[in-house]
Amino acid sequence: MSNKSNNPFDKIQQGAGISPSEIYKVADSVKNADFSDEKTVRRLVRQLAKMANKPLSKEKEDRLVKSITGNKVPTDLNSLNQLFKK
Repeated sequence: MSNKSNNPFDKIQQGAGISPSEIYKVADSVKNADFSDEKTVRRLVRQLAKMANKPLSKEKEDRLVKSITGNKVPTDLNSLNQLFKK
């Protein structure tokens, strides 16, 4: 197995179509973000859904925002993936 297949950025790019530069751009924009602020979190969730070209229903957006602002953010990729699938 090559090193490239073990690179998380490659997996994200393949799975969601988000380039590493876009990931860094988002990460940089939220360095000092207040994740207890619903407006900030909602904007970030919408931005990420748009970047990934994934539909985001109002219900799913609300669940994600509630989880994040309630400090119930998954710590591993599998749990995060399950949250997005709900």
